Amino acid sequence: MTRYLLTIFLLLIASYTFGGDIVVHEGESLHDALRQAREWRRTNDPRCKGGITITLQKGRYYMQEPLFLRPEDSGTKESPLVIRGSGKHQSVICGDPRQKHTQIWPLKEPSDSFPTKEHDDGLPKKGMERMIDFNPANRTITIPTPPHNVLQTKNLEMVVHQRWAIAILRVKEMKVEGDKTIVSFMEPESRLEFEHPWPQPVIGGEKGNSSFLLRSTEQRDGIEQLMIVDGANYVRFEGLSFNKTCWNRPLHKGHVTLQGGFPLVDAYKLKENPGLPWDSGLENQAWIERPVSAVTVRNAHHVDFYSVLFENLAATALDFVDNVSDCLVQKCTFGNIGGTAIMGGSFAESPMEVHRPYQHLAERCQQLTIKENFVVDAANEDWGAVGIALGYVRHCTISRNYVNFLSYSGICIGWGWTPHNTGMEHNSITGNSVKNYARQLYDAGGIYTLSNQPGSVISNNKISAPYPAPYVTNDRGFCIYLDACTDGFTIENNRVVGGSDADTRLIRRDEIGDNHPGPNLIFKQ
Repeated sequence: MTRYLLTIFLLLIASYTFGGDIVVHEGESLHDALRQAREWRRTNDPRCKGGITITLQKGRYYMQEPLFLRPEDSGTKESPLVIRGSGKHQSVICGDPRQKHTQIWPLKEPSDSFPTKEHDDGLPKKGMERMIDFNPANRTITIPTPPHNVLQTKNLEMVVHQRWAIAILRVKEMKVEGDKTIVSFMEPESRLEFEHPWPQPVIGGEKGNSSFLLRSTEQRDGIEQLMIVDGANYVRFEGLSFNKTCWNRPLHKGHVTLQGGFPLVDAYKLKENPGLPWDSGLENQAWIERPVSAVTVRNAHHVDFYSVLFENLAATALDFVDNVSDCLVQKCTFGNIGGTAIMGGSFAESPMEVHRPYQHLAERCQQLTIKENFVVDAANEDWGAVGIALGYVRHCTISRNYVNFLSYSGICIGWGWTPHNTGMEHNSITGNSVKNYARQLYDAGGIYTLSNQPGSVISNNKISAPYPAPYVTNDRGFCIYLDACTDGFTIENNRVVGGSDADTRLIRRDEIGDNHPGPNLIFKQ
């Protein structure tokens, strides 16, 4: 009997592992599989030779906490750790469905992905409404009086259009004064919204007042993160799907941003003696935090994502946060993303004040390659997020990606708003296709840059004209936007795409937006 049981046990082990293979079936624990691989590394098991592969069979793997890869999970160049799916994107690592938002005023058609101004036949339809007044002293926004049922709605949020960013403000009180209603908001978003000078809603701008909408929100917290790679090197993910996460921050703190979807944690205007040694005109101080991401990589090198599907994620999809190098994102698909699809490098998050010219951050994210990916329908929850965003980085490549259907900018690189040396250098944006961007916010670019980045290149990209967004307050949308103090780039052979990829022409110099660029830009258009 003992021999029989031993035989059965050995057969079970053989079915579970073959060489360095670990197979996980739906309903089994990914944490246990990762622990098994870790123990093989710890004991120098012969099955580590040539690498360990964890294969997820077809199915859904619900995460109540993130899968956490630690330094002890690292592979080596000769023996990497591979976590792969079985079949094309049929092995799904998932969390909770995103929170639901119901726009209740102005009413919009259920089929609308975005509030838009008119039907294809030219007839108007509702989406956003123009505000009447924005009052920083009283911390209120005055709007046309909504219907009675809207005034009685609980858990009401106001989404505010702010040129290149949005604010999500939880409504505290609505005081009706005839055909006008004065709205006040909860903390901390009320303080952040009204104390920080830029961006704020515009009253009487180039194209009229800023817009807003009111919505109710499903009040619940859900799973925000699916996987964290922290200190694990030589790891490769293939053929998996990451699906469904929530974004809990607005439920508790609102969401007031600086730019690019980065929420403010503190901010105010310098009222006495504005200006600082590196910028005599600076009047705003801001501290930000990083948006939450479904998949996070930090303190790691040689972490690759190949043919991975990221879908139905409420905030950032994939983020290379800090102290990363030699990582690859290739042939991955990003769809229905609430925030930014791919993010990397520092954005001078708190405790650092964001406007200082830092010199030590770019070296903490280098040799990141993002190529041949398909990004469509990103930034649909936070309109100020983008398709691909790299902050303080160096020696990074963004090439041959297809980026389409975005609320703000398409591909962004750089941070700091400074002409000073920050260590950003030799970054490349080449051969990408960017279309259908700036659908909601302007001060945007199909390709958008900031600060001095010597030896960098923007070349051979195809970019459509910015979308004619219906509620913007200015016309600052460009195929390429060289924003504050951009310098050090060679810009050549970039083309405007018309109705088809074959319908192109070179972008003229006078069609490239700029904002105080530096003296070392080279144009070969």
